[in-house]
Amino acid sequence: MSLSHDFDVLVIGSGAAGLSLALMVADHAKVAVLSKNKISSGSTSWAQGGIAAVLDDRDSTEAHIEDTLAAGGGLCDYEAVKFVVDQGKVAINWLIKNGADFTKDHEPDKETSVEGDYHLTKEGGHSFRRVVHSADATGKEVQISLEKQVRAHKNITLFEHHMAVDLVSDKKPRAKKQKCIGAYVLDTKRGKIDAFRAKTTVLATGGGSRAYLYTSNPDGSTGDGIAMAWRLGCRVANMEFNQFHPTCLYHPEARTFLLTEALRGEGAYLRLPNGKRFMDRFDERGELAPRDIVAHAIDHEMKRLGVDCLYLDISHKDDDFIKEHFPTIYKRCLKLGYDLTSDPVPIVPAAHYTCGGVMADLKARTDIKNLYAIGEVAHSGLHGANRMASNSLLECMVFANSASENILKTLKTEKLDTVIKPWDESRVTDSDEEVVVSHNWNELRHFMWDYVGIVRTTRRLQRAARRIDMLAGEIREYYSHFRISPDLLELRNLVTVADLIVHSAMNRTESRGLHYTLDFPETDPDLDGRSTILKPPRSPSGR
Repeated sequence: MSLSHDFDVLVIGSGAAGLSLALMVADHAKVAVLSKNKISSGSTSWAQGGIAAVLDDRDSTEAHIEDTLAAGGGLCDYEAVKFVVDQGKVAINWLIKNGADFTKDHEPDKETSVEGDYHLTKEGGHSFRRVVHSADATGKEVQISLEKQVRAHKNITLFEHHMAVDLVSDKKPRAKKQKCIGAYVLDTKRGKIDAFRAKTTVLATGGGSRAYLYTSNPDGSTGDGIAMAWRLGCRVANMEFNQFHPTCLYHPEARTFLLTEALRGEGAYLRLPNGKRFMDRFDERGELAPRDIVAHAIDHEMKRLGVDCLYLDISHKDDDFIKEHFPTIYKRCLKLGYDLTSDPVPIVPAAHYTCGGVMADLKARTDIKNLYAIGEVAHSGLHGANRMASNSLLECMVFANSASENILKTLKTEKLDTVIKPWDESRVTDSDEEVVVSHNWNELRHFMWDYVGIVRTTRRLQRAARRIDMLAGEIREYYSHFRISPDLLELRNLVTVADLIVHSAMNRTESRGLHYTLDFPETDPDLDGRSTILKPPRSPSGR
């Protein structure tokens, strides 16, 4: 039996962005928070590095803005960048107020600490030490502190193991002047689809890096919010810019284990198999160049040498320093047979962050009334063609705050006056061909890695587009005839996201930031400031 739920605010996603917004509105609204799995299963808990914010008097918001604009390759929106950077200190203080415990120096000095003795590190693209962190597990600390506050709030209801199927509007999808009124949601424990009706719906679902074979992201990063918003009629932008983190551990038992940017910020070197450093041949900043440059350099050297991996080496630093600053990484590597204090560790680039997403303004509003997008799911204008390290958690906090302020202003005038029809399963049956889902999932991730990875060509993109069309047709047919499952929903969303990535990449006839194509290897100055914007066709697909 299907159930119906009514809330003031429906938050889809349970990472830093979603939990922050829930807390910010909960004193004045009845809030539901959906999580596909456990509340802590999203990307936030996996974030190692930290949060970029101007906390040192020798630093400045102007410098942080300039660094972000430079990393963004001429595509950042200046107003969005300034909006986020200006609120950095406020965001950090809000997290501390809500229980986040950031690393302090035992022996503070002028180079590494600020008032309050918080240790600041420096990462790629930053001109100053401005990354506040909790050892090498900042995301986990933020997630735990927010989750504790959310679970204790009487106005917030958590729905774990609930996956959004589709957003619902008061008109047909992609009609003009729609208003989002909630979502259909699969309770994965019961196997039933319920209707969640809400005055305001917030997408905080993260990115879509699981479209690639190798990724630093958890299993749930399947682009659900981007795909659902696209199906409803929202524009998306800059989907060609998928960031590949340069340094994921290369080991068969740890394909998604990230080696934080802060390792290089604290002096780690990148080395070839023969032990030689190479980054100075690609950028004068060496290992501290922005991620797109470092990832491309590693990819180039791996292909030039025909090797499966390169190496990251911080063994020249003091042993106690390594163990104190990178305890999580040290223990994990040691368990897998690598001692950070004495050995280089093998690394490869892996899909890490979706810089594009659902178009949203500075109040996080999308094209659809009462539908907001915050965090990695959104295209806010902050990142441009490449995300600078540790700006993402800051973005979550800032846009959760701006969205919450706007939501609280509009809630008083909104009413739950439109009925959501019960989900219709009368014409579908249980599938006896689940192998179709697993096969298509594997095929998609393999050809996305081969054809739409760090280095692209027009021919590779065309091949990927043809394969996606075939897979999309099979999935639509399967979706129409069989009862849905979490795997099918994720595959459906990933195919949509992959299609958006490929067509965005085909539309950009230049190389810029995270998008590098051999057919157009130079950056076109005429395209400065021009985002790739895709608008959904008027005829919706799917059930």
